[in-house]
Amino acid sequence: MNILLLAGSPSLSSRSTRLLHHVGEKLALLGHRYAKLNVRDLPALALLQADFGDETLKAARGQVADADAVVIGTPVYKAAYSGILKAFLDLLPQDGLKGKLVLPLATGGSQSHMLALDYGLRPVLSSLDARHVLPSIYATEQQIVWSEEAGLVLDPAIVRRVADGVENLSASLIALQEAAAAGFEPIPFSSVRCSV
Repeated sequence: MNILLLAGSPSLSSRSTRLLHHVGEKLALLGHRYAKLNVRDLPALALLQADFGDETLKAARGQVADADAVVIGTPVYKAAYSGILKAFLDLLPQDGLKGKLVLPLATGGSQSHMLALDYGLRPVLSSLDARHVLPSIYATEQQIVWSEEAGLVLDPAIVRRVADGVENLSASLIALQEAAAAGFEPIPFSSVRCSV
C-alpha cells in the first residue's frame, strides 16, 4: 500500500518536515513504501491562484489520489496549520481523501497550539472524505531538536506518540489490505438499520 508524506511547511529546514520524514522512516522499517510531496516546492503562483490546469499541481493531486494513506506534517502559526497547506488542500476535489487513512502531525511554539490539529485541520480532512483521521501527533519546538552532529533528537513523550501513530497507521493499512484481499466491501453507515 502506498503512503504519501505531505509536508506543509513553507520553511526549508522545518521541524514538522523532519518529524514527518522520521515517521516515514519508521513506516519503512515496517515494510511500507512511501513517497514525499513538499507543498513548498510547488509553483507558488499556480498554488495561490488555484490554477487547476498547472501540470505540476495536477501531478501533486495525482500523488494524493494514488496514496492509500497520507501523513501530513505542518507547523502551527497563529493557532492554525500553514497557509500553503490550506492552499493545496483547497485544490483537492471534495472527495480528495476518499478511502484514505490520514495521520496529522504538527509542531508549534507551545502546548497552547495543540488543539489546532483537532479544531482546524481535522474538520478539513474529514470534509475531504478521509476514511479515517488517526489521532494526531503534536510536538513543541522544545520536544524536537535538530543538529548536524546529533541529527534529530525527540523528547521521550514524542518518541512514544510517534511509535503509537506509526503502529496505528501500519495496523490499519494491513487490515485494509487483508479486507480487500478477502473481498470485503465496507457498508455505508447510512445503510445500517438497527432497532431497540
